[in-house]
Amino acid sequence: MTVIVCGAGAAGLMAAGTAAKQGCKVVLIEKNGEPGRKLRITGKGRCNITNACDTEDMIGMFPTGGRFLYSALYSFTNQDMLSLLEEYGVKTKVERGGRVFPVSDNAVDVVKAMKRYALDGDVKLIRGEVKELLIENGRAVGVKTRQGIIKGDAVILATGGASYKNTGSDGYGYTLAKSAGHTITDIVPSLVPLEAEEKWCRALMGLSLRNVGVTVFDQKGKKIYSGLGELLFTHFGVSGPLILSASSHMRRRAAGCVIKIDMKPALAPEQLDARLLRDFADRQNKHIINALDALLPKALIPVAIELAGIDLHKSVNVVTRQERIALETVIKGLTLHITGFRPIDEAIITSGGVNVKEIDPHTMGSKIVSGLYFAGEIIDIDGYTGGYNLQAAWSTGHLAGVSAAMK
Repeated sequence: MTVIVCGAGAAGLMAAGTAAKQGCKVVLIEKNGEPGRKLRITGKGRCNITNACDTEDMIGMFPTGGRFLYSALYSFTNQDMLSLLEEYGVKTKVERGGRVFPVSDNAVDVVKAMKRYALDGDVKLIRGEVKELLIENGRAVGVKTRQGIIKGDAVILATGGASYKNTGSDGYGYTLAKSAGHTITDIVPSLVPLEAEEKWCRALMGLSLRNVGVTVFDQKGKKIYSGLGELLFTHFGVSGPLILSASSHMRRRAAGCVIKIDMKPALAPEQLDARLLRDFADRQNKHIINALDALLPKALIPVAIELAGIDLHKSVNVVTRQERIALETVIKGLTLHITGFRPIDEAIITSGGVNVKEIDPHTMGSKIVSGLYFAGEIIDIDGYTGGYNLQAAWSTGHLAGVSAAMK
């Protein structure tokens, strides 16, 4: 039996190796020629392999497609993935938030291990681009490339999403799936920085805030996300892990959303007021711009004061209660008006893809075309940042590989 795998990213490498280990001949087609190009740059080149949380918690980390992933994540867990990598010589470590990385901090080690896993069996790696799915009597029987026709008994589409086009993840798999009769949900960036209308973001460019709270409201003022973590100001708005997670809740549309940043989430309003009174008492003869260095980062001080409507050079001893409360309101709710997502090329993953209602979650097989399977980011699933999306790629790739071989 021959299984054709289109795409040699994380999901494709897993699917190819798994099908081969079930005794199948496998043809792995990658248009870049070099497998795992996107995998090499994940986690800023360190590769956030997975997350160490338990499987039930992991399912909850997918605002889109969590229930669909139930069988895949349980059939090949994060621990299964770590055992596989250890078998191929990659030792791992757990960092903040349960994020799992190779001990070497080098994504290339993970790529090499997965290439060995994929190519150890009867797998033929071909450089080429699939131009057409071959379907006969409602069944996938092969693919057509520029070089010619390749026949097979099953086809797995693991072509990725539409982000990081230079890695080969350019959305061409959506066209193939659509040609087979599948519905493609709207393709938008996810886990992506956000653009804001506030011009003062540029003045804060490069400033990172840790242990802050973020609350996101949609266009109707409904709270759609809140979380604690780290964010980064940029020339266009905001980025960082907390913002990337928040972006996945702005499904389809970011423009018009409002973000409020609590810069002191550990302090209740009355505690913050007491803290400010103490700081002012210690610095009562100073201008307010020189009196907040113990509370806020230096670059943020003039921004917060101006947003509170206070003269930067007003003496602390004449700041009114009303002005102090206005400053506290800014500190507990620094407001950003979001104008949109950054371009899809800057997104970690793509939101949207093949509609999960048209895929059997127990096999990753198409409900429309027999012998056609899907794995990874081509499916309409997306999770938070923290290793969850890569685990979805490993798990769906494994399940697709097993199912295609059994078919």
